Amino acid sequence: MNDLAGLLQDFHRDKLAELLRHQAGARHIRQYDLNNAYQYFLNRDDVHLSWVGAAIADLGELVQPPGAEPEIAVLEKDPDKWRHVVEADARAAQVFVDRWRPRIEAMTNARHRGMLRVVLGEVLEQKRSFEQALAGELDLLGRRTADVGARVGGVLPTRWIE
Repeated sequence: MNDLAGLLQDFHRDKLAELLRHQAGARHIRQYDLNNAYQYFLNRDDVHLSWVGAAIADLGELVQPPGAEPEIAVLEKDPDKWRHVVEADARAAQVFVDRWRPRIEAMTNARHRGMLRVVLGEVLEQKRSFEQALAGELDLLGRRTADVGARVGGVLPTRWIE
């Protein structure tokens, strides 16, 4: 495996860990608007992984299989459990960018460097959304019109119920 393929594999592994953490965290986010934002983040994480996976395949390498979804340790009865999840995700987003920015800027392959820069930019957008949620701003994906009332209830922790 060449250096570029190894770097892309490492990035893919770290980005996949981000997706799995967002997936696990979303199970603790019951507020409708914030959960919708998490679903959007998961979609973008999946797109990022597809870009990097395609770049790895173009280099003739195989993408590493995903690991297990992490356990998010929160107290189920804690009314602020969502806050703990969002705070951790905001910190993790900054750590991800800090870890990868120098490695990306040192890349000589302009196409892949540009792709990874876009991913880092979107990770910083996610961080900004987490910070907005923590500040009480929950219209993270856009503002509702004035005629729509407040959301009532919450999102279930599991997608399918049998």
